[in-house]
Amino acid sequence: MNELGSMSQGTMDAVITTGHGGLEMLDYRQDVPIPSPDAGEVLVSVSACGLNNTDIWVREGAYGTEQDPTAVVGTGRVPHRFPIIQGGDVVGKVVGVGKGVDASRIGERVICNFMTYEEGPEGLRYAGSLGNKRDGGYAQFVTVPSATTHAIESDYSDAELATLPCSYMTAENMLETAGLKSGETVLVTGASGGVGTALIQLAHVRGARVVALTSEAKREAVASLHPKRIVTRDSSDELASLVKEIDVVADVVAGPLFGDLLASLKVHGRYVTAGAIGGAVVPFDVRTLYMKFLTFSGVSLGMPSHFERVLDLLSTGDVKPLLHGTYPLAAIREAQHAFMSKEHFGNLVVIP
Repeated sequence: MNELGSMSQGTMDAVITTGHGGLEMLDYRQDVPIPSPDAGEVLVSVSACGLNNTDIWVREGAYGTEQDPTAVVGTGRVPHRFPIIQGGDVVGKVVGVGKGVDASRIGERVICNFMTYEEGPEGLRYAGSLGNKRDGGYAQFVTVPSATTHAIESDYSDAELATLPCSYMTAENMLETAGLKSGETVLVTGASGGVGTALIQLAHVRGARVVALTSEAKREAVASLHPKRIVTRDSSDELASLVKEIDVVADVVAGPLFGDLLASLKVHGRYVTAGAIGGAVVPFDVRTLYMKFLTFSGVSLGMPSHFERVLDLLSTGDVKPLLHGTYPLAAIREAQHAFMSKEHFGNLVVIP
């Protein structure tokens, strides 16, 4: 059932990722069939879709394998297929429902948890996500499981809301996994990006002190989020001054500063990561791990509880979306080029 009438059998604008490679693999088309929702799904008219590192890494085949971190693969750590419509952070309006979904959902303004889940031996586990295992939101329409599509009332624009899902649920998962407590100090890397800005806000909600690691060029922007201290990655002296001061490192960068991050941790400190935009293969002295009794945790994305927690905090004003800019869907190559330059503060969004 839908409110599109004959359009449900028509075509839409969409960006098709045709294979591994550069920006030339992004094919903007205006003749892609509008999908139909299966049982348990809704059809969403996409009004905004946020950009994420996952979009880039899937296109580049940059996840590697455990045996070869440089391998360009499509069936490694993040299974995906081509051709595919990428884009996970979807905000829009429900315009159709599949079997088993109440037709009253039609017309709802929604924000989508881009993850899909299935029951495993120990409860929920990841089953896939928009933009890699199933078509995503770089299109005018997308089908999404009804259970992961949340009605939302907010004064924020759809573009602002589209900065939230991936970054904020990942950040919430990181801090929950690390067990960050009130009064503790957390070092946030990549503090100007989507996950970094979310980590700062969510750490403040927990009553933690934040040390933000960023570039000198982003210092003023990051200061607007009121961390206790800002350290620039260009200054080895500033990083060295943190030795054994930090309770938790929340890291999405890794790279050449990895050893300095571990040095900043107190004895019994905790390190949590959900990304490696500065370089995935790092020098690592195992003695630092066992002689400081450190705890290492890795998380990827988040579970429904993390997404719902973020929406609750948004409604109370404890977190806010940070939209740097928008691009029309037809300018997807320009948008991803800008995203990869890492000159933005917050996140970028495309508008179908």
